[in-house]
Amino acid sequence: MARVAVQAAAFEVGTEIAALTAGRADIGGIGCFVGTVRATAGGRPIVAMTLEHYPGMTERALAAIGAEAERRWTLLGCTLIHRVGRLVPGEGIVLVLAAAAHREAALAATSFLIDWLKTSAPFWKKESFADGSDAWVAARAEDDQAAARWG
Repeated sequence: MARVAVQAAAFEVGTEIAALTAGRADIGGIGCFVGTVRATAGGRPIVAMTLEHYPGMTERALAAIGAEAERRWTLLGCTLIHRVGRLVPGEGIVLVLAAAAHREAALAATSFLIDWLKTSAPFWKKESFADGSDAWVAARAEDDQAAARWG
């Protein structure tokens, strides 16, 4: 079963990998994606990004997609951590880990999970710009196209 966390606190990649692999000698590869807050959007400087969600609903949605990844690929472990609250450029926003006996399953599952998180996870993101204005982040066609490959 995937480990899912929606949290305000920062995550530490090494600690999460150690937790995922503790006592395991059957893991041959770990797919890893770390998403960070960018410093610009549309050429405009960002001072922060604020992420909102509905507690309970969001965790259930992430658990369901983790279970779907485990169904599609033979995974030996999976971690999905998504941060909420106010984050500044350079901070980690999302961590996806998928462990498998072989790299192909680990990497494919990681791609699937991050594509799903970008397009379907119930988070709302607002960018705050250096000029004092704010804007909600709209869905991007490129993300939808990437997710469409998974059917």
